[in-house]
Amino acid sequence: MMPAVFAKKKQLDALRKTVRAGALDGLEHSQRIDITYTSNAIEGNTLTAGETALVLEKGITISGKPLKDHLEAVDHARALNWVLEIASQRDMPIIEADIRNLHHLVVANSRPEIAGSYADTARYVNTDAGVHNFPTPTEVPALMEAFSHWLGVARNTPKTAFEAHRRFVGIHPFNDGNGRTARLLMNLILARAGYPPVAIRPEDRPAYIAALEIDQRGGGHAAFDKLLFDRLDQTLDMYLDAARQARDSSASKSIPMRS
Repeated sequence: MMPAVFAKKKQLDALRKTVRAGALDGLEHSQRIDITYTSNAIEGNTLTAGETALVLEKGITISGKPLKDHLEAVDHARALNWVLEIASQRDMPIIEADIRNLHHLVVANSRPEIAGSYADTARYVNTDAGVHNFPTPTEVPALMEAFSHWLGVARNTPKTAFEAHRRFVGIHPFNDGNGRTARLLMNLILARAGYPPVAIRPEDRPAYIAALEIDQRGGGHAAFDKLLFDRLDQTLDMYLDAARQARDSSASKSIPMRS
């Protein structure tokens, strides 16, 4: 899968040079909304894709939906905007303060009392294999320091992005918002490597959670990497289709009419 992804990125880079500036703006806008919708939906947010768009684009309150779900949509969208803004700073390493700021944005309005602060209580998750306990609050600072050091020297590649996602979830440094922060961190690294952001869809949740659990039990990360490489591959196909359509449309408009 990796060679195919690299080849498609090369094709997309070449196509971007042939289309007018802003030709992919519509796709990129819809992708931002989709990433916010999907990342929140995986965590139980009840807003649909269409409702998420209404909240973000029109500021509309959706009747019958919790206020918290609206706040999570706004928070995630702002966090994603920040991620894509700093993605251009490719020579600047991602430091621990960046991760804490990212988490702060993710829960700024929905959980302001924990924004950017490491967990002060035990965290665990029930899995098919039993209870999995995450590192204790006293262990988190040193683990995050080591994780940030690794991020600072790692190359910006899809493999690094997926590994960062897994390692961050394994530490689970915050009381809430770890999954959303992990997916945004992954997309920050992908963006710095020149790739479009990737959405993990609600229907992926069972396979996604199962793959994370396998990794946390020491079973390896092949299933997790395959899932994310598949999603990246599909995202590149979507961008390639849009870029080709933009190129062909521009070419047809430039053909002079015969008299």
